[in-house]
Amino acid sequence: MKYWITVVSKDHITRGIAGGFIQANHGKPGPLKRMQPGDWVINYSPKQSMSGTEPLQAFTAIGQVAHDGIYQHKMSEDFTPYRRNVNYYPCTETPIIPLVDELSFIANKKSWGYPFRFGFFELPEKDFELIKGCMLVGEAVGK
Repeated sequence: MKYWITVVSKDHITRGIAGGFIQANHGKPGPLKRMQPGDWVINYSPKQSMSGTEPLQAFTAIGQVAHDGIYQHKMSEDFTPYRRNVNYYPCTETPIIPLVDELSFIANKKSWGYPFRFGFFELPEKDFELIKGCMLVGEAVGK
């Protein structure tokens, strides 16, 4: 089992939670292919909306990868991103700032946002458990 972080604005992950899916790195298939059924994924939202400037800097969704494979979904004439189904859990939005000192994947605590620049990465289990402990409030929802 692996643990993943995806970086997605809150407005976009809200649609993902409602539909029981995740998209990563602007709909590219690579990150989704790395995920396996049962893996955990946590969403980090630097902003409230993709096109806006209002910061959020919080973990906003947590779930487990479903047993389905990746697939494409046509959102517009020129955008057909890849998706993967995720069983999301009800959770508490969790600000990152109080956790920065305890998260091992953040090597430079003064430049704590640096690891998020790639939009998708594997998370050490210890860090996952810390974030999960702050977020989870119930049983899985979705597909």
